[in-house]
Amino acid sequence: MEYNPFAPEVRQNPYPYYAELRRDHPVYRIEPIGVYAISRYEDVVYALMHPEIFSSVGFTNTQIHGEPTKMMIFSDPPDHTRLRNLVNRAFTPKMIADLEPRIRQLTDELIAKAAPQGAMELIADFAIPLPVTIIAEILGVDPAHKEDFKRWSDYIVMDFMGQMPADMKEQMEAEMDAFGDYFERAVAERRSKPTDDLIGALVRAEEQQQALTADEVIAFVALLLVAGNETTTNLLGNAIIALLEHPAELARLREDPSLIPNAVEETLRYDAPVQFLIRRATQDVELAGAPIPKDALVTTVFASANRDERRYSDPDRFDVTRDASGHLGFGHGIHFCLGAPLARVEGQLALGALMRRMPKLRLAGPDLEWRESSTLRGLKALPVEFSPPPSPGRGEGK
Repeated sequence: MEYNPFAPEVRQNPYPYYAELRRDHPVYRIEPIGVYAISRYEDVVYALMHPEIFSSVGFTNTQIHGEPTKMMIFSDPPDHTRLRNLVNRAFTPKMIADLEPRIRQLTDELIAKAAPQGAMELIADFAIPLPVTIIAEILGVDPAHKEDFKRWSDYIVMDFMGQMPADMKEQMEAEMDAFGDYFERAVAERRSKPTDDLIGALVRAEEQQQALTADEVIAFVALLLVAGNETTTNLLGNAIIALLEHPAELARLREDPSLIPNAVEETLRYDAPVQFLIRRATQDVELAGAPIPKDALVTTVFASANRDERRYSDPDRFDVTRDASGHLGFGHGIHFCLGAPLARVEGQLALGALMRRMPKLRLAGPDLEWRESSTLRGLKALPVEFSPPPSPGRGEGK
């Protein structure tokens, strides 16, 4: 079968296509766009570990006030090294650990809203507001603007994935200008009055007397909105649908909550929120016996590598007890996801709360639709039902 990442049937279920690529065409030229898809684990890891051969530069079209954003994910060393080192100083393990009580509280609040009805649209009512609220609070901006953040994030995703409709270009420019204005004010405020939030930490970050510029801070905020918002939403939705489609694994998780961290890792392997990213070959290179010419565009298909039979036994089976270590759900190498610890904590706490607070969780809708994105994999909606808590005067509510 022909692999075309933009085809609706591929977006609905890309995994049979990946299996054929790994078996017969580990380096596959996607016609008519001429992009080379790398699908085997060993080759994807090689590409990710060699940015000097497979470059990340030049893959964002997103502009703010008419200027291209300088996102860290679209950079190579030495620029990437400088930016990463500076940002690492602000995005610390302590910051993530300190967030746990707030993530628990917000998770409980979102579930409590739906509990009396015994039903929830899990994406809109839970998987979207949880990460976008946490990101807003990490940045130190008013969570009342979380709908703006979500909208800006959606536009950024569409733009750098090349999926922006022509008739939305003017709206995109206006939204990105509004995004830029908002965060330029936030940066300026913290330069005159330092704060302890993430934007304040980024403004203070220095290395060899070279601080981040305002443009670099705003570019990182744009990246964080996508990486800490879209991908975590998809992680939560993908985890729940995988469990609902595998009731034995759902039962196992309920019986042994200590498996929840492992279930998050297995979700990242089994149905990765980010399916692939694009690189450019800086020289002629050969992988799996196939030539890739200089300047060719290459997709490193993380989601295929995660199901490579050479790496994981019975890879199409969802197994919450599996050792999924080494999966590429967060990437690999210098671009390994900076927000991975936050996504893990959010995923584990959210999944644990859903297991505890939603007995007899089940699907409540017809066939599910996946989002129109070849790169980010997530459901448009996930309606679920569960047993509501006992009414006052009955059972445990008495």
